[in-house]
Parts: sequence; C-alpha cells; structure tokens
Amino acid sequence: MGFELISQLIIVFLIGAAVGSFLNVVIYRIPREESVISPPSHCPHCNTQIKPWHNIPILSWLLLRGKCAYCGAPISPRYPIIELTTALLFLWVYCRVGDISIFLVVDWALFSTLLALSVIDLDYKAVPDSLNLLALTLSFFHSPEVVENFKNALLLMGGAGMLRFYVSYFVGREALGEGDLIVAGTIGGLLGVKLGVTAVVVGALLALPFSLYFRLRKRDLELPFVPFLATGAFLVWAFKPQFLELLDLLYG
Repeated sequence: MGFELISQLIIVFLIGAAVGSFLNVVIYRIPREESVISPPSHCPHCNTQIKPWHNIPILSWLLLRGKCAYCGAPISPRYPIIELTTALLFLWVYCRVGDISIFLVVDWALFSTLLALSVIDLDYKAVPDSLNLLALTLSFFHSPEVVENFKNALLLMGGAGMLRFYVSYFVGREALGEGDLIVAGTIGGLLGVKLGVTAVVVGALLALPFSLYFRLRKRDLELPFVPFLATGAFLVWAFKPQFLELLDLLYG
C-alpha cells in the first residue's frame, strides 16, 4: 500500500469522523426542532459552550475520559461511537466507489443521513420527515441514471405501501410506519427494484430475532425498523456483486 493511498485513507477517515461529530448534533437537535447551526455545541448539563479542542472527534472523548471538562458530567459513549462508525463508513464507501466524484459525495451524504435516521428511530421510534426526504432525494442522484432511480424509488415505495395496507388489515394494527415507506423508496432509488427488495428482506431477517425478543420478553410490539432497513441497504450495496450472484443462483 503506497504512501499516497494511505494519506487518502487517513483524510477520508478524518472527514468521516468530522461528519460523525456533526451527525451527533443532528441526532440530538432535529427531533427537538432545534437549529443545527446555532447555538454552538454546549454541554447539555451545565450549558457551557464547548471549546474547539474539547470537540475533536473521538479523541476529545478519550482524553476527557467521557466527562464534561467543566462540570464533570458524563458524556455518552454514543458520541465517539457514531463518530467512529461514520469514519469507517466513509472509508468503506470510498473503497467501494474507488474514486473521488460527486457521486461519492452523494453516497457519503446518503449513508450518513440513514445513520442519523437509524439512531433517531432507536431513540424515538419515529423519524423526522426532513431527514427522511433528504435521504430519498439523495438516492435519486447517487448515479447518472436519475430518472431510472426516481422510478425505482416510486416502485419500491408503492410496493411497500401496498404491503403495509394488506398486512395492517390482517394483523389489526399498523405494520409499517410512513417513515419506513420513505426509507423503502430510498432503498429503491439506491439499489433498484430487485436489489432493493433483497435489501428489505435482509433488513426484515435482521429484525426478526429482535422483534421476537421485544414481543416475548418486553411485551413491546413496536420495533424501530429503520435501523434494520438501513443496515440491509448498506450490506446489499456494499456486497452488490455477491448478492447479484446469489440471486442468479436462486432464480436463474
């Protein structure tokens, strides 16, 4: 591995970590209908504005030992986890795309938005339309085939909507939320119909054991589905050749 490639990977990692730091702000503020720009980052406990050297992604949390530099209140480890996850996500997408282009930037933005939606859904069991529609719109422009991507998004969203009405009728409660339908459209725009359906199936399989646990142990019938849909979408996108080969083996 050459020095130039290593330098590129380090830069991509740092960009991803910085975006992850911003995602933490988005995840915290948007559900509360707060601006992501103003006021500057501050401790939610003592309300003291965070200094730039206390806000270095991943590193500052480690150096501060997970505590506020001013009041000593604990800082959730979720902050560096999201920053590290985003940095690794940026690396993976960069290696998968293979070159610097506008489509790489769109893919970064799309998967970052899906990550933010996933965490928000875990917190609130609901996702903001602003972020969800942003992800859907980005899926149209992740490749030069914008019109085709738009059609695929409509097809998958329409199919998911029809499935929602049928399943909801037979089980006597809402089977999929409106936010899940928009995410399904995003998956269609990103992957196309065939791989999009595959991603939804992968997401459903990933969600199944968690759904059974919530039903049997916690008596909670409502499971946040966006994280599983997003994970399924990323896995199918990241391993697209392997999934296409698997589909050919199954269906010829």
